[in-house]
Amino acid sequence: MNAAELVGLLAESERLRVVAALVLGARTLTEVVEATGLEPKEVAAALRRLHVGGLVVESDGGNELRAELFSDAVRAAAPSDELGESFGYADPKVERLVRTFVRNGRLVSLPAQRGRRRTVLEHVVCSFEPGVRYSEHEVDTVLHAWSTGCPVDHVALRRYLVDENLLDRDGGEYWRCGGWLD
Repeated sequence: MNAAELVGLLAESERLRVVAALVLGARTLTEVVEATGLEPKEVAAALRRLHVGGLVVESDGGNELRAELFSDAVRAAAPSDELGESFGYADPKVERLVRTFVRNGRLVSLPAQRGRRRTVLEHVVCSFEPGVRYSEHEVDTVLHAWSTGCPVDHVALRRYLVDENLLDRDGGEYWRCGGWLD
């Protein structure tokens, strides 16, 4: 069952209420009626549609929701690893790590583990040209673009880059002093 079919089965409020009752443990028609407050006729029609759609099955004297179909639909709808953004790293572990924390040119978060965080920061610092000096405002502008929507703000990101010796600073100017070279 694909995600569209699953959503289609839940599109009517009566069916959604029946599914909620099943999730909460109701199994028989009577239990679902009590849990939902719907009329028995409405519950029977909703259950029939959910059975036909394959979301509910008969099981030992009651109805059972096939909850695994939700996770299956999510997995099927998620972009596969091969179709994800490619950063061109030769090492597949580095590629996978960066892909985990960078989406659409932005950080989604930073790894807690220092070694992994360093790898992601080395990717970020490639936004700065070696040998070029940048004002704090210019650095903040670049890092703000990286950190929009990320729990780590641009100031903390700048601090991480300096602490990891990827950016250096003096007199209000910053320059790249580490990281990979293309």
